[in-house]
Amino acid sequence: MNDARDRDPLHQDQSILLGLGANLDGLFGPPVATLETALKRLEAEGIRVAARSRWRRTPPWPPGSDQPDYVNGAALLETDLEPEALLTILLKVEAEMGRTREAVWAPRVCDLDLLTCGQILRPDAEEWLRLSEAVHPPLDQPFLVLPHPRLHLRFFALEPAAELAPHWRHPVFGRDLVEMAGRLGGG
Repeated sequence: MNDARDRDPLHQDQSILLGLGANLDGLFGPPVATLETALKRLEAEGIRVAARSRWRRTPPWPPGSDQPDYVNGAALLETDLEPEALLTILLKVEAEMGRTREAVWAPRVCDLDLLTCGQILRPDAEEWLRLSEAVHPPLDQPFLVLPHPRLHLRFFALEPAAELAPHWRHPVFGRDLVEMAGRLGGG
């Protein structure tokens, strides 16, 4: 699914990147089957999956959690939808896959995280930094924070995203995905 667009560093700053993860069997089978089904549902909603990373098995987050390993990956999306409308569809697809939200960092059947929408920064840089430093998502967190406020802290999200858009630069830190992943050193 990779195309010339994915190798164009200028175009990669416009990348809409989706993080995918699951560590429980669900209505559609084991994690990989569920995540594959979720990608098909996005296509059915008119969201083009232009490229996708390979699946990776990763330990649960936060480290030391007593739950099964995750399957994680990323997808490069193409859509004319506004970010809020896209997020609404992602939440709908998660629910269709059997996702329930009972606790922060609980095991899950399907997790679809909007990682980037080009260079969109929401809210402003100062508020984004406050939200990114929170251990748990704060109760006053806006519906949509872009880029994902903890992307730069999670190798399991950075590595597959870097596979698709290595030159995408974080609008607050100015680092590309490969550099951010390298700083975490794979752990």
